[in-house]
Amino acid sequence: MATPHYLMTDPAHFEVCYQINPWMDPAVWRADSSACARATAGSDALRRAIETAGGKVEMIPAEAGLPDLVFPANSATVLDGRALMARFAHPERRGEEAPFLTAFHALRDRGVLREVAELPPGVVHEGAGDALWDRARGWFWGGHGQRSTLAGLKAHADFFDQEVVALELATPHFYHLDTCMRPLDGGHILYYPPAFTDQALKTLRERVAPDLLIEADQAAAEALCVNAVNLGETVIMAKAPPSLRAALDARGYRLVEVDLSPFIMSGGAAFCMSLRLDLTSQPHAALAAAE
Repeated sequence: MATPHYLMTDPAHFEVCYQINPWMDPAVWRADSSACARATAGSDALRRAIETAGGKVEMIPAEAGLPDLVFPANSATVLDGRALMARFAHPERRGEEAPFLTAFHALRDRGVLREVAELPPGVVHEGAGDALWDRARGWFWGGHGQRSTLAGLKAHADFFDQEVVALELATPHFYHLDTCMRPLDGGHILYYPPAFTDQALKTLRERVAPDLLIEADQAAAEALCVNAVNLGETVIMAKAPPSLRAALDARGYRLVEVDLSPFIMSGGAAFCMSLRLDLTSQPHAALAAAE
């Protein structure tokens, strides 16, 4: 079995210096004198947690003036060695597109990826944050309505030749699908219902058996715990409330908690801070009986 392979970004230039979602408040960041040091510690702790769980991590360098470069899950969607690069909705993040493209070309040149492609002109989609590959079911869950567009979901379906199940997001507080939903390797779906429109909830509940749905409560959602990294039985996330720890434990998962509070101030956590590069569309034998 291949070693799970993740991309992360050096947090040296991370800060909250603009506001493009409700989590961000530059004044709060400036008032926290320990935020930068805690961000470095949190990034290091997440990398170590992924490596301890059996993954490998490679880092790309930070760039001054691009604080959200620390969230590579928004940079691209990757499946079967093919990467479809993101195009950002907000001008504050568009500067990330060029350095991420350079990094992905380097990954291709090293043989980590076999293809790097760009979205059709004018199409907005913010990467794996709104394209969650469900290993148990063999399709993408596609978020739209806040950052990514329906045209972006269609571009994913066309490029990867895979089904994309559209889920509309209801609130700017949960602006990417990865902030409020996480397909887990055991076939479960961790999600926060108030983040979705009624139609999106209907679609989700029609597609997934009730016993495989894990509802996060408000405390877990506001701690960005749903924004988690999952390797087999291990789930790595920000500090979690007891209710979520108990729910995951009851279903056989092992929770690893990391202090990611500086990144939560920008609206991101463990999933946002990493991008898995080795996902494959081939059925996973251990998940075949999930449904």
